[in-house]
Amino acid sequence: MGQIIKVAMPKGRIYKKASEMFRIAGINIPKDVDESRKLVIPLPDLGMEFIMAKPVDVPTYVEYGVADIGVVGKDVLLEEKRDVYELLDLGIARCRMSVIGLPDWKPGIQQRVATKYPNVASQYFREQGKQVEVIKLNGSIELAPLIGLADRIVDMVETGQTLRENGLVEMESIFEITSRLIANRVSYRMKNSEIQAVCDALSKVIEGE
Repeated sequence: MGQIIKVAMPKGRIYKKASEMFRIAGINIPKDVDESRKLVIPLPDLGMEFIMAKPVDVPTYVEYGVADIGVVGKDVLLEEKRDVYELLDLGIARCRMSVIGLPDWKPGIQQRVATKYPNVASQYFREQGKQVEVIKLNGSIELAPLIGLADRIVDMVETGQTLRENGLVEMESIFEITSRLIANRVSYRMKNSEIQAVCDALSKVIEGE
């Protein structure tokens, strides 16, 4: 019997896709886990324990070793800059990080950008050689240009439906986003065979798609 692997799983849309992928890989997560409101779910038959976390917290749990591995979007990895191993690109929950604004936007003297991703946005505009003031918001980023808080936003775009409904347009795509499997550095050494087994099973699914 191997060691128990603690897995930080993001609640919400990524979880649905990740759990489906785990099942295809032969890691048979019971269906009732999907509906559970528990935050820590022991899965002894799989040699795992799931920690259900807010997506933005997954890399923190993994870096500090309370989770051995985790599933997280590339957007969160780039924003949080946590010291973790990135093991696999799972290729799920595809979307992109973009600069968004109103169609008639023109560069003014004062440029303000609202976003949930201040590190990503600041780095992008710095690399472009543009000076902007970055305002961090936690929800409904699309509201910022509509009410005059900021002239543009940096946010994730999946279908673009919300943008269209609010009269906004995508101006520049910054990078593509998919979900990644990450590992704690110490766990990767101490529980290598168990973590590698999960990696190998998921890799076969990725290659088969």
